[in-house]
Amino acid sequence: MAGTRAEVALLRPVREGNAFEETIERVLQVIKLGVVPVGERLPPERELALRLGVSRVTLREAIRALKEAGYVESRRGRYGGTFVQALPAHPRGLTRRAAVQLLNRRDGDTLDDLLTYRLVVEAGAAETAAARRLTEPEVGHLRAMLTGTAAATPEHYRRSDSRLHLAVAELTGSPLLTAAVADARTKVNELLDAIPLLVSNIKHSDRQHERIVAAIVSGEPVTARTAMAEHLDGSSALLRGFLQ
Repeated sequence: MAGTRAEVALLRPVREGNAFEETIERVLQVIKLGVVPVGERLPPERELALRLGVSRVTLREAIRALKEAGYVESRRGRYGGTFVQALPAHPRGLTRRAAVQLLNRRDGDTLDDLLTYRLVVEAGAAETAAARRLTEPEVGHLRAMLTGTAAATPEHYRRSDSRLHLAVAELTGSPLLTAAVADARTKVNELLDAIPLLVSNIKHSDRQHERIVAAIVSGEPVTARTAMAEHLDGSSALLRGFLQ
């Protein structure tokens, strides 16, 4: 089941007016949020075009652009296809001005508005996931994402963290909510990349992740919602401190 629900939620039909740009955006979400890990293959071209509702010509143009940007590579042969590469290196610690400009490019979103959006969808996702009766494979997948995040190195932490949060959203059984969580994570991650990644904060986040997962697995919706809200408050405080 790994990645299946997230792929369904993210690789949905794009709008006709901006098919090329939105195809790139959707595939980048799948890559940046770790839905398809580094070294793994994207869905076959025919399937991917069908999911996105675009022509194979448009898809090939988008994949070509992602190749040129260093996000994917093509391999030939029986086991060939389009494979995810390690994310291109980019400088951390951008200036406050650059972060504000990034927000302005996001249709005028304010930092507070974006953080409120994330809080509502992610805390709601945790509560909804905890209210469901989960199967053993679902619990196993969630715990695997938790273990992977705890073991992630700093350079890979952001993606592992995002994949864990997406796993929580997947457990709601709602593709719309999963897509909303992915959208919020993508927007917030761009801002998190503009501030230092603090080791002490990572350790604190890992402990909070454990409480969130424990509440979901134990079927405690209120506890899961509260634990998620407290967890998100931590990164919100850092973003406000560095960017405001």
